[in-house]
Amino acid sequence: MKRILETDRLFLREFNLEDSKHFYALNLNPNVIRYTGDTAFKNIEEAENFLKQYKEYQTNGYGRWAVVDKFNDEFLGWCGLKYAAAINETDIGFRFFEQYWNKGLATESARACLKYGFETLNLKTIVGRAMAENTASIKVLEKIGLQYEKEFDFEKHRGLLYRIDRQNFL
Repeated sequence: MKRILETDRLFLREFNLEDSKHFYALNLNPNVIRYTGDTAFKNIEEAENFLKQYKEYQTNGYGRWAVVDKFNDEFLGWCGLKYAAAINETDIGFRFFEQYWNKGLATESARACLKYGFETLNLKTIVGRAMAENTASIKVLEKIGLQYEKEFDFEKHRGLLYRIDRQNFL
């Protein structure tokens, strides 16, 4: 298990096949995937196949990472960076089990990912996307310093694009 980042309460590590049960359970909650455009996995095997095919670390050198409580080793959700070659952008994203919402975990892990992206990966810009109705995710993007840029079509919903450049990262 390769740890990537550590914060006061968390560590972020690469996904492994043992995470399939967590991915299945996470996406099973309609509240968790409500604003993502994703659907639930049909079963744990489908979640495992997703993880087997997840090649972001090998292809881009980074990706989304498991967010784990560093005191009890509990899987809380995921957070990380995703490169979209078609538009040459790196996006920050996060998803947590509902019982961990409103505890600052998304903000804490996303801020660490931004720092890693700018200081370690030497990225110039990181974007964040959210459906306009997803006020909690928008609040996290704003807390970590991303600035609103424009509206866009997000899975047939009104989406908002946020951006931060390395020189504006605090």
